[in-house]
Amino acid sequence: MITLYGIPNCDTVKKARVWLSTHDLAYQFHDFKKQGVPELQLDTWLQAVGWETLVNRKGTTWRQLDDAAKAAVTDTPSARALVLAHPSVVKRPVVEWADGVITVGFTAEQFAQRLAEVQS
Repeated sequence: MITLYGIPNCDTVKKARVWLSTHDLAYQFHDFKKQGVPELQLDTWLQAVGWETLVNRKGTTWRQLDDAAKAAVTDTPSARALVLAHPSVVKRPVVEWADGVITVGFTAEQFAQRLAEVQS
């Protein structure tokens, strides 16, 4: 089963959900706003993709942080604390594919490549 993590009103998450549905791929959606960021998965994501990929330093949530909060994010533990305090700072969507691979973000090309890898 594919699990897609994100925020329902995020345009990128919407595109990813449409792509999965269009390709008849069953998935479970985890809403950060309602369900928060699951800590065990967060540790897995940080290990798989790194905090630099997971923390969206171009997004609105990051820009709204004060300079001290931004400067404090320098490694995995500080990024983990930030994500737990501000789930919207996660680059979206985070996808846990059925084969255990973790991806962050969405492009149709990236998802098509993942689908091809899973099917081969």
